[in-house]
Formats: sequence, structure tokens, C-alpha cells
Amino acid sequence: MLKRILITLLLAGSALAQDTADPALTAEVHAVYPQLEKLYLDLHQTPELSTLEANTSTKLAAIVRDLGYSVTDHVGGYGVVAILKNGPGPTVMFRTDMDALPVEEKTGLPYASRVHMKDITGDTVPVMHACGHDIHMSAWIGTATIMAKARDRWSGTLIMVAQPAEERVLGAKAMIKDGLFTRFPKPDFAIGLHDWATMPAGTVGAANGPAMASSDSINLTIYGKGGHGAWPQQTIDPVVIAARVVLALQTLISREKDPIEPGVVTVGAIHGGAKANVIPDQVDLQISVRAFNPKVRNQLVFGIFRIAKAEAAAANAPREPEMKVIESTQAVHNDPKLFARLMPVLGRTLGEKNVQTIPPVTGSEDFSEYLAEGIPGFFMAAGAVPSQKWTAAQGDITKLPSLHSALFAPDYNPTIQTAVAAEVSVLRELLKKQ
Repeated sequence: MLKRILITLLLAGSALAQDTADPALTAEVHAVYPQLEKLYLDLHQTPELSTLEANTSTKLAAIVRDLGYSVTDHVGGYGVVAILKNGPGPTVMFRTDMDALPVEEKTGLPYASRVHMKDITGDTVPVMHACGHDIHMSAWIGTATIMAKARDRWSGTLIMVAQPAEERVLGAKAMIKDGLFTRFPKPDFAIGLHDWATMPAGTVGAANGPAMASSDSINLTIYGKGGHGAWPQQTIDPVVIAARVVLALQTLISREKDPIEPGVVTVGAIHGGAKANVIPDQVDLQISVRAFNPKVRNQLVFGIFRIAKAEAAAANAPREPEMKVIESTQAVHNDPKLFARLMPVLGRTLGEKNVQTIPPVTGSEDFSEYLAEGIPGFFMAAGAVPSQKWTAAQGDITKLPSLHSALFAPDYNPTIQTAVAAEVSVLRELLKKQ
């Protein structure tokens, strides 16, 4: 009893300590947190782009290696696989992502990223952890540390995976192709977590079933016949064809897709022409498609080409459009049995009021690629919004910086601590001693 009182007094004033229902785990989290804060500030100031996470990967690999994990790096690029075998039991994989975005940070924080680096095309771009992967990595290290130091609390095999290139939905496929589930034990369960820009820090949520949408990034090129803007009759204008395509694509959502089924088609970029009086030879469109149902996904992707082809034919274009799906990943579906098993665990750990069932979102995550290998999965969301900003927004999330915003600034202290507590509690449940 005295020990419990001392722990409570020691942790008073912390958001995590005030809200959690498990003071023993809170003490474990607080013991490791100073290391995690230092790591977070370092990672935030030294972000690296997708497929270029060399230094980030090296940092994480060194830390888990010192914790006693068997570590293999350069898996599927800069991926790290750290394994800790601890007696009989199931095999559980926990994944973090490592890459940052080509975004110039505008938070004004003293630890803001000022990094510029060359991307894969050779262009120099600003880089920022605008999606919170620095939060994810810091919590991942915290979880790896606690699991390694308290092996008496669980039994089985823990696989900690640090994945590259999530933002381009390339990393999971690359790691799988490089033998993630053949060179290493194939897990019985896969667990992941993402910080959330629409939930207050200190809370955790998960969707039951569909959680995140599939994603397809499409490059569409429309061809015409260029010439002088003063004599359009001698040309076939691809700008006009592209404009018709953009408008016609809206009918895929409004008139062809079942209105009960979610789906999004976004034309995010159009590139064509260089001068007001010159009609170009071609126009390039960049398109994003989101869906939860594979049938809807296929309907939208094939519908884009059908419409582009038809509009080009109607304009007597000299050749058919070209369409390439350059990046894609499947939808994330949380396993209903895992959801039913793990949500009560989170409630007991963090307090019922801090755990919620959240609706699916049309953002995407290549965590889905692991689930597509037949592995039951559970993907959590950890609130990252500072409490004062959450209160000021009064439920209007449009007033909050979104993920991928240059202004995104998670409240890292409670977010990291809550994420670690959630991750450890879930892993201990799945790796429970029999």
C-alpha cells in the first residue's frame, strides 16, 4: 500500500499519471521517458525522406541492439527487424514507420526542423516530420525498452519492426519482398499505432473492422496536338480534354459508385503548358483514389481510364491517354476478435474515458500489407492535439492543423507516454504467460 502511495505521489502532475488506471505501468513509462524525450527532439530535428532513412535506421537499430534484441538492418531498404525471444508463446510483431515528408516546418518551435535534403530525383527539398513518425519511433523505443527490462511479465517472441517509406506506401511491400515473413518468424499478430490530429493527447482509439482506406496514386497523361493559341483549329487542345476529364471524374463518385460505399477521387495536380498563347502537346494529371471495398477501388481506378479514354476519343486526340498506378496499398481492417480482446485492456490501462471506438478514415497506411499476408492485426490511434488547442477548437477539427500540415505540432509529452502505455499493455496481453 505504501509503495502504491509513493508511486502516485511521485507521478502527480503528469497527464498520463492522472488519467491512467495502471499506476505500475505508468511508473515504468515515466522511468524511460527522459530518454524518449531526448530521442524525439533529435528525430524531429533530423528527419529523412522516404527510402532515404539511413541515419534514422542506424539510430534505432543501435538502441534496440543495446537492449538485447537480435537486430537485422537493411531489410527492404533501411528497414530494421529486432527480435526478442522470451520462452514459449505466440509471436507478435509491432511496427513503427521512420520516414518524413517534403514539407517546410512552420510551427515556430525551438526544435523545429530546418533540414533540407536531396530527394530521389535529386531536387533539394525541405523535410519535416509532419505526420508524427518521430512520435511513433520514440514510443517504439520506449515499448522495446520496457518489454526488454520486464521479461518476467510476458512469454513468447516479440518482433519490433522499423519500416521505411510508409509515406510512399512502399516500405511494407519492400520488407515483405525481402523476406520479412520467411527470413524471420511469421507473427501470429501484427500491431501498429499512429498519432492522430483529431483526438486530444492522452487518449487512444481504434476502429472495429475497416480502419483506413486503400490508396492508389495515379499518373494520367493526356495527349493532344500543340500549336499557336491564335489558331486553335489547327490543334487538339489537351488542356480542354483534361478539364473535361476532371469534371467527368466526379460522376464516378456521384453517379456510378454505390452511395453507401465510401470512395474518394482527388485530382491533386495538373501540369500542362508554359505560355498563354501556346497550346501544349500533353497535360499530366496526378490523381488519388481512396476506398474500403476492393470492388469500389477497382471500379474507381478502371473508371478513371475509361473516362479519360472516352474524352480523348471525343476530342479526336492523336493517341490514347496513358495511365500508371505508381503507388498503392490496401485498406486496413482491424481484426474484430483482436478489437474485442484488446479494447478492454486499453480501458483498464488508460482509463475508460480515455479510450474510444473511432470511425474509419479515408487516410491510408501500408500496415495493410502485413494484414494481407493473413496476419490478424490491430491498428491504434493515439491523440496528439494539445489540450488547450482541443478545448479552443470546441469540436471543430477544421480549426486544428492536420497531419501533413506544416503547422502540425503534437503535444509530444503525453502523446508519447500514452502511446507507450497502450503499446506495452497490448503486447503484454497478447504475450501473456499461460
